[in-house]
Amino acid sequence: MSVQHDTFTVERVYPKPPAAVFAAWSSAEAKPKWFVAPHENVTSGPLELDFRVGGRESISNDWTREGFSSHYNATYHDIVPNERIVTAYTMHIDDRQLSVSVATMEFHAEGTGTRLVITESGVFLDGHADVQGREQGTNLLLDQLTEVLG
Repeated sequence: MSVQHDTFTVERVYPKPPAAVFAAWSSAEAKPKWFVAPHENVTSGPLELDFRVGGRESISNDWTREGFSSHYNATYHDIVPNERIVTAYTMHIDDRQLSVSVATMEFHAEGTGTRLVITESGVFLDGHADVQGREQGTNLLLDQLTEVLG
């Protein structure tokens, strides 16, 4: 049994105003367009999104070739419209918990666009996941957000 504590920060600039980028994170219609596993052999279940302080978000993915399911379950702890979102979330593979994280998404006006800053601190459990993989996964999701926002 082991634990690894770590933190990473990722920044992206989008050519849309903060309200548009924030909406991509907060809208039950917009978020499923980019917040899905970016692999062809994965079937993503419906994204459940209750976007309010105390609300929850969850999605499960079936990795058919690999033979497992992954599960993301988050709770919203702080929301400032068009400025900030703070979540705490867990990741599981089947019934094995991989990690527990706190993530902060900050939306900063930059010219006519938005600088998105994501800072995540997590504890990775029993060697099943690590910060490098989590940062890579976050960047893949943000690549998809870039495509959606144009």
